Amino acid sequence: MKSRQTLIITAIVIAILLLIFGSRMFYVIKPGERGVVFKTITGVLDKDNIRPTGLHAIAPWNKLFKYNVREQQREETMDVLDKNGLSISVDITVRFNPLYIRIGYLHEVFGVEYVNTLVVPEVRSSVRKVMGRYTAEEIYSTRRNEVETAIIDETANVLEENDIDMRALLIRSINLPAEIKGAIENKLTREQEMFAMTYINEREKLEADRKLIEAQGIANYNRTVSASLTDNIIKLRGIEATNKLAESANSKVVVIGSGKDGLPLIIGGSN
Repeated sequence: MKSRQTLIITAIVIAILLLIFGSRMFYVIKPGERGVVFKTITGVLDKDNIRPTGLHAIAPWNKLFKYNVREQQREETMDVLDKNGLSISVDITVRFNPLYIRIGYLHEVFGVEYVNTLVVPEVRSSVRKVMGRYTAEEIYSTRRNEVETAIIDETANVLEENDIDMRALLIRSINLPAEIKGAIENKLTREQEMFAMTYINEREKLEADRKLIEAQGIANYNRTVSASLTDNIIKLRGIEATNKLAESANSKVVVIGSGKDGLPLIIGGSN
């Protein structure tokens, strides 16, 4: 009887403990999450034992920190100074996620607010640092891709060193003072017009060169042919032509050429 009472009391105590501490003993880690446990009594963060998706039980005096390990996106608008001290407004988008197996180390240094204490400050710092090396014109137009690549490389390196995988960084827009933007766009328009004119001039020059070469070729050919036509060759060609006309059945009239070298000309025919 006493044993039964002991069991009942024990069960009641366990039920009360579960009621009081159950919410602190059992945790569900959802898909796209990972967990890291801090052991309160020993003061140790269990960095290498990362809790995966599922139901987990821990001692009620310990604490579980959940991390979203899916790809996340953060948009930032900031003002930066170019190489000459001109203020530029820039809109940036960065996509990233914490490395699954390294969230314990990430938590130890930056905590669950790592986005605000690590990602955003590093992105803003890299943007300011890189854009400070270029002029507004280079940032806005002529070297924009180079600027974006430099920002990506610098930011990705810093975040990777701190257990963040940066998937992408995009410059959504670059906003300059209206007068500066207008001056740059006018300059680009003039440069495009000059490029088009240069192309047309080069094309016309090439066509003129082609025609000159063609004319020189024809002139050279004519000079070569003229030099080869001696009097004897001309007479021989005339005799050959006369013989062919004489052999024709249609020849009727013969006209004797003038001079001692004149060749007969045969005219007429039956048709």
